[in-house]
Amino acid sequence: MLTIDHIAVSTTDLGTGTTEVEAALGVALAPGGQHGAMGTWNRLLSLGDDEYFELIAIEPGAPGPAQPRWFDLDNFAGATRATTWICRCDDLDAALAAAPPGTGVPWSLERGDLRWRMAVPETGKLPFGGLFPALIEWQGTAHPAPRLPDHGVRLKRLELYSPEARALGAALGTLIDDARVVVLDAAAPRMAAILETPRGEVTL
Repeated sequence: MLTIDHIAVSTTDLGTGTTEVEAALGVALAPGGQHGAMGTWNRLLSLGDDEYFELIAIEPGAPGPAQPRWFDLDNFAGATRATTWICRCDDLDAALAAAPPGTGVPWSLERGDLRWRMAVPETGKLPFGGLFPALIEWQGTAHPAPRLPDHGVRLKRLELYSPEARALGAALGTLIDDARVVVLDAAAPRMAAILETPRGEVTL
């Protein structure tokens, strides 16, 4: 089974996105780091002991991979918003075997003492218009969430709006059991992360 690991919120500029998100949530984001293999960088926020929030953008001037970047960032435009959810698993290869085609191929990645394997789609685009989760397998015990300051922000609900809602729900149904994940019919795919914050409920 899969477990929600973190939520990725994409932005075209990390500085501007940080200002926007901090204003919306009423809390400060923690420093993150760079992903040299992907040419991206991020800021982080705790969502509890084992979940977190990642604000991510392409790093200006950083070389990218030979293929499209993860989270379809090469095609991202518009307002800062939730675009991807990432689920962890104990065995990435087994999880990929049970996932829809196109979920990705394993990459071995690291930053500082963090080590992980992650499935990255060769097209940059996850199945179901980006609404199927990215898959991650952490190596060792190091994980970002418990290291982050806890400002009391929590993931209340993750809404997945899809023109393929029935098929998406069926694909997820055998892999994850989390009442916070809700699949809804819509004309076009989009995601909404509803967060509980010290100032009330906020949707990104």
